[in-house]
Amino acid sequence: MNLVEQVRLAGVVGAGGGGFPTHIKLAAKADTVIANGAECEPLLHKDAAVMEHQALAMVQGIQLAMAAVGAATGVVGIKAKNRHAVEAVEAACQGTAVKVQLLGDYYPAGDEYDLVQEVTGRLIPPGGIPLNVGVVVCNVETFVNITAAAAGRPVTHKTLTIAGAVRAPRTITVPLGTSLRECIAAAGGATVADPVLAIGGMMMGETTDELDRPVSKTTGGAIVLARDHHVIERKLKPAPVQNAIGKSACDQCRYCTELCPRYLLGYAVEPHQVMRSLAFTATGAAHWNEWAAMCCACGLCTLYACPEELFPKEACDQSKAEMKLANQKWSGPTTVKVHPMREGRRLPIKTLMKKLNIAQYEHPAPWQDAALAPRRVVLPLKQGAGAACLPLVRAGDTVTAGQPLGAIPEKALGAIIHAPFAGTVGEVTATSITLNRNQAG
Repeated sequence: MNLVEQVRLAGVVGAGGGGFPTHIKLAAKADTVIANGAECEPLLHKDAAVMEHQALAMVQGIQLAMAAVGAATGVVGIKAKNRHAVEAVEAACQGTAVKVQLLGDYYPAGDEYDLVQEVTGRLIPPGGIPLNVGVVVCNVETFVNITAAAAGRPVTHKTLTIAGAVRAPRTITVPLGTSLRECIAAAGGATVADPVLAIGGMMMGETTDELDRPVSKTTGGAIVLARDHHVIERKLKPAPVQNAIGKSACDQCRYCTELCPRYLLGYAVEPHQVMRSLAFTATGAAHWNEWAAMCCACGLCTLYACPEELFPKEACDQSKAEMKLANQKWSGPTTVKVHPMREGRRLPIKTLMKKLNIAQYEHPAPWQDAALAPRRVVLPLKQGAGAACLPLVRAGDTVTAGQPLGAIPEKALGAIIHAPFAGTVGEVTATSITLNRNQAG
């Protein structure tokens, strides 16, 4: 059995948040494999912890991926500030074709367009993917999972950081389906009365007060903040309210565009022009222009650049959604030339944290070896890009640890899910499977 099939059967997806099925990437051809360890979301330390504690497994996964795609070059992109992780990875790379590329502490260093340009000097074509320039990019934890898959071990656990308003920030590894409430308890509990979560980070993550949300294959972390924190209040505003504010207040200052990382890379992303679209909704029908097509949704325009605290990122999200529904593709300029002011306009993480008013939460989130052992988990049937799994079990079935619980629909993009422990299936719905741990499980 080749690596592509082993990774498919193990249900490996992008662990950095995108969730793209990894076996698809490994079936391609490329000359360079990059491990994305930039981890630029403030307060999250999961990738640094994985690199520090699982460097050998990660480098082995990179080498396996290189062999699968025919690449001669392997690179780990890691911020120089993560000294212990850098030391561990450099030691693991000794005697291999994998090297370390040190990155600056700016946001968003983890955007794959930015990372590919930084590591290789190549610019991904507008609307393209790294494979278009001969590169495969995966999160560092994904490579650890590739190594496990090659040994016949499926993805059943997830490493994530719990940070923010908690008593003891931690980076922990938990069974898939564990509730975030239990993860927060493992970090000493929340220190605010009415906690709200930024799942996946303050900038690009989802904001929710659903503490019982289950951990999935793409959950990189959760930041706990009070409901009345200014950023949380902004993020919880309904889209119609955000749009109304933008329609009445945007004065087309261009700060959102001039500080946009994709614009500075040379792509035709201009959030201020997307904001103009808000003025063309008098008929009651949404009308968006195309200048959001290559937006990476980093959130810098909304949470840092806009002097009026408007919502250009959210407008871009809506624009992309409408374009997708209409099957509308970018029809504007396709030439890419790096902006001469790009280096000078990069945003330091410490500056961003001050703007977000979270600098007081910048504490280490040390790796915790003791894994949680929840009695019950809820496993979403869809835990990555593509289609949801089709259940292979019914309520009352007894399953073993690592047993497949769902299958990918025929000819569909997706990833298999597996039981994180031995147990009994409690409930099977259209969206999830509940698994109760056996007494000996």
